[in-house]
Amino acid sequence: MKKVLTIASALVLSTGAAFSQGLADAYKYVPNGDLNGTARSMSMGGAFGALGGDISVLNSNPAGLAVYRSSEVVATADVSMVSAKSNWLGNGTTADKTKFNFDNIAYVGYFPTGNDSGLLSWNVGFSYNRLKNYSRNYSLRGSGDDMGASLADYVAARANKGGLTPSDIDFRKDENGNITYNPYNSVGDWLSVLSNDAGFLNYKGKQYESSLRSTAGIPYTRSNTEMHVQESGAVDQYALAFGTNISDFLLLGATVSITDLRYDLYSYYAEDYASNKKSYIELENGLTTKGTGYGINIGAICRPVDFLRVGVAYNSPTWYKMTDSYNARGASDVESLLDKYEAYSPEKAYSKYKFRTPDKWIFSAAAIFGQTALLSVDYEVMNYRRMYLSDDYGNANIETNNEVDQKLGISNTLRVGAEVKVTPQFAVRAGASWSGSGMSSTLRDGNTEVITVGTLPHYTLTNNITNYTVGLGYRFTPQFYVDLACVLKTVKEDAYTFSTLYSDSGETMVKSSPASLKTSSTRVALTLGYKF
Repeated sequence: MKKVLTIASALVLSTGAAFSQGLADAYKYVPNGDLNGTARSMSMGGAFGALGGDISVLNSNPAGLAVYRSSEVVATADVSMVSAKSNWLGNGTTADKTKFNFDNIAYVGYFPTGNDSGLLSWNVGFSYNRLKNYSRNYSLRGSGDDMGASLADYVAARANKGGLTPSDIDFRKDENGNITYNPYNSVGDWLSVLSNDAGFLNYKGKQYESSLRSTAGIPYTRSNTEMHVQESGAVDQYALAFGTNISDFLLLGATVSITDLRYDLYSYYAEDYASNKKSYIELENGLTTKGTGYGINIGAICRPVDFLRVGVAYNSPTWYKMTDSYNARGASDVESLLDKYEAYSPEKAYSKYKFRTPDKWIFSAAAIFGQTALLSVDYEVMNYRRMYLSDDYGNANIETNNEVDQKLGISNTLRVGAEVKVTPQFAVRAGASWSGSGMSSTLRDGNTEVITVGTLPHYTLTNNITNYTVGLGYRFTPQFYVDLACVLKTVKEDAYTFSTLYSDSGETMVKSSPASLKTSSTRVALTLGYKF
């Protein structure tokens, strides 16, 4: 016999408290350590805060727009090859993905005033730019019973810690089979509700426990554990910028931008158990996050001497309105139970909330050696404690915001780049960037509990991001040029199938074992530009 429970009613979660993103989820919506813009900018490690003269500055220091001495149109496309390698307690896996992207298109207008001093020119820029690409697949696999706690153990401990009882998470029906009590409408912990309906849990002695135990209470021996994750989507920005040149000494600029975010995730988790009868549990999750936000950038560049430029810029937070859409499925076939179980989360379930990203400061310097070479450095400081979540009505998500204050901090990024003109037409470039994590060491070491929302128990914690870049540029005519860049990016993370849980007294209830996850990407970008 197969027991199937499907909740077909639409459910709108307007409070946002239960389902707006947790700390680890919100963290990934902030572009950090990603190189974007033109191929020239990328090939120099993105270090253009004081150089200017490239449309990439609209997203960093818009004062660089005032460096232009002609109008220009540019467009950039790239192909990315992403490889995600994981190691989970000695078990290695690799997942690859290739994607073509259209990165940017922009126009810069140059309007000289005709003055010999004072206000020399105005510049205006319009651009579309891809700030972040989420395209990635990764997998975790384990064999034997070395994975430690089961997902069912985790959910049981989570339900017990929340003080949930069968009256909280069991559906109730009348004599005609109509649902008179729907726990999805009343209980914030949807994972406990879904897991209970899917046969993961038993209620014994006023406590929940994993159903993957014999009638004598002996835990089953796990034979295999696996998780597969597919991610896609991007953060796209549309910007309007202004710049002005004052006496070739002080350059000022400002950008107003609208940002579109879309993130899609599908994950599959399964545990198989060796017993007289094959037992298993499965959990599938789908999440789509959409957001539209706005922000401003302001900046200045000073030229104290001809060969030196120094710059400073402030990038405001992006203020988003977000919508998350959810769907999930749980299933089990447990030897000690008579039935197979399958359950689904409510159809068309979604939540709306507001999200403020961190702000950042960028300090830059560039040395220009005549017409032959240049060297540029950017130092960026981003304060993740400035992240803030609230519901659609502006009421704070207190639990997640407290986590942000306690477990996040400052992220530092260093970018360096150089260019040498071999001939007046041909240039070679190289650069690098290093971005530290905005997560505290306690969080990254796995010594604290991470709150997850909805029916998604898994998450990743970022350690560091590095980019190494090279590139070429060739000017066919004074007007037409082409740039090529190759970016080698590495992101190191810890991937958790679920969080370690602690009791209110600080004792470990469930211990989670993370996998090391290394995502390497090779990105080749081509920019075409025309000056007029």
